[in-house]
This record gives sequence, C-alpha cells and structure tokens, in this order.
Amino acid sequence: MAIKTVLKMGNPLLFEVAKKVERFGTPELDTLIQDMQDTMVSLDGAGLAAPQIGVSLQVVIFGVRKNKRYPNAEEVPFTVLINPEITPLTKELEEDWEGCLSVPGMRGMVPRFTSLRYHGFDQQGNTIDRSVTGFHARVVQHECDHLLGILYPMRITDFRKFGFTEVLFPAQNVMDE
Repeated sequence: MAIKTVLKMGNPLLFEVAKKVERFGTPELDTLIQDMQDTMVSLDGAGLAAPQIGVSLQVVIFGVRKNKRYPNAEEVPFTVLINPEITPLTKELEEDWEGCLSVPGMRGMVPRFTSLRYHGFDQQGNTIDRSVTGFHARVVQHECDHLLGILYPMRITDFRKFGFTEVLFPAQNVMDE
C-alpha cells in the first residue's frame, strides 16, 4: 500500500508500551500490515514493529531470505506476529551485532537469549506458537522489544561495542537493521 517514514530514536512514541490489538481481520489491520511489509522490504529490513511507523499497536513483522545486509543469517519465515508473548527456553545469552531502522547508521553488540518460545496471533487471529533459536530468536526479541518501548542500545552492556557502522565495519557497505 505505502512505504512509511520510520521514526528515529528520540521520538517519544518509540519509548511507549504499545497497546494490544483487540480486533483481527479488519481492513485497518490489513492496511497497517501491508504498509509495514512495504516499508520493511523497501529498506531491506529483517523486521519492523508498528511503533516504528508511528502506530502504537502490538504488531511486528519479520522475515529474512537471502539478504545483503545479513549474508550469514539463516532464513527466517515471514511472520506477522500480534500481541506477542516471549518465554526464554534457556538462560544462555549470546552477543551479536544489531542495527535498527530507528537507529540509522549505527550498530551495537547486544546480548539475547539463544532459545525462546513465542506465542501470539496472525492478522486473522489464528494462534502462532513457535520455539526458535539463533538469528530467528534474535530478530523476534529485537522486534518485540519495540512493543515495550525498548531500543537495542538500551540492551548494550559494553558501549565500546557500539558505534557508527562505517567506523566499526569500514570494509563493508552495510545498511542498518
């Protein structure tokens, strides 16, 4: 439908807890999800949360196929996840680089659970219940954090591993998450 402007860190809406979706299968929800998908695809993103385009609802989308921004990442199926709940399946954390469309031009080393279960709904209200690991788990945690008003820099434990992409990775032409 439309490519939307992505809000940048500092916008107060990005720090709010998003509201739960109460009605599924509506034209408004379908339009929101299509706009999110158009926006994510246009920016080669791995995921996008509704608050990032100015809509304070608990809706995230994610999915990764072969992507120049994530050349070593395993594929993640395209998913619309509404009103998600995340349950870690391990206490094990792994640090890896993350970026964000709302924090353009920067990357940071972020600890995330290596294995988790997520539960929620698709846009028609059907239940989604998956247990995942690796990059899939990282993407879900990153996107769901947006629904809680958390941006990835808030999870960084060592700010020596946070900076501008072109400084951290001068040999790569990597865009932001």
